[in-house]
Amino acid sequence: MNRQSIDQLFAVAGRELTTVARTRAFLALAAGFGAIVGVLGWTGEAVGYVPLVLDLLTPVEVLVPALALAVGYRAILGDRERGELDVLRTYPVSRPTYVLGVYLGRASALVVAVAVPLVAVAALVPLFGGVGTTVIASHGAADSPVLYLRFVVLSAAFALVLAATATAISAAATTTRTGLVLAVALGLALVIGLDAGIVAGLAGGVVPDEALGAALSLSPNSAFRGLVLSTVVGGVESSAPVSSAAGVVGLLAWLAGSLAIATLTVWSES
Repeated sequence: MNRQSIDQLFAVAGRELTTVARTRAFLALAAGFGAIVGVLGWTGEAVGYVPLVLDLLTPVEVLVPALALAVGYRAILGDRERGELDVLRTYPVSRPTYVLGVYLGRASALVVAVAVPLVAVAALVPLFGGVGTTVIASHGAADSPVLYLRFVVLSAAFALVLAATATAISAAATTTRTGLVLAVALGLALVIGLDAGIVAGLAGGVVPDEALGAALSLSPNSAFRGLVLSTVVGGVESSAPVSSAAGVVGLLAWLAGSLAIATLTVWSES
């Protein structure tokens, strides 16, 4: 990538970041996510960082996909409907540069919206008595802020992957209705459908027991969950079905595949 492409990349990313930061809907969604995380942390009375992770794991799995798709499904679609894509095609801006710029801008805003509340809620642990619970002691697991930081980093990585899927939807959709339908369908698939399909395959003998870990890594939510269980919760849930390596590969595949789809569908070369 030459200097001109890098300048174009950051120009597009800066435009997207500014647009998102000024959008009331995004600010409301980010505030809602932060409020839910705060309420869950407070009502759970987490007296350790690992218990706090266990309280937040499922909500993060559900809320981050919803937030990512809501923020990103119109990123490129909006430019298409306003005719800005036709204008951009008259400039020497490549498809990868444009798509990556849109992705970086939207993903940056999403990561901030996810990570900041998760970091802030960690302050509740010392408020409720600090580290050292009977649950952690009984499983022989260490508990420390480092473990919680891993959870925040993994949540941010999860958000980056889902921002890429939203970008792909935005590039492929031709109308707002199509984009909304695709976003809702993908959201349901991520939260319910993929895991349910794997469970059904396991029950029906289509997915062998020994292939369960690999199958679960095909779902971003399951891959994220497996990484948290294996690298953060550890001693509390030592038998995570998805290995760390499989989880990383699964998330990277979704990230790269989504951006590739967005690049191929954003506009034709002709």
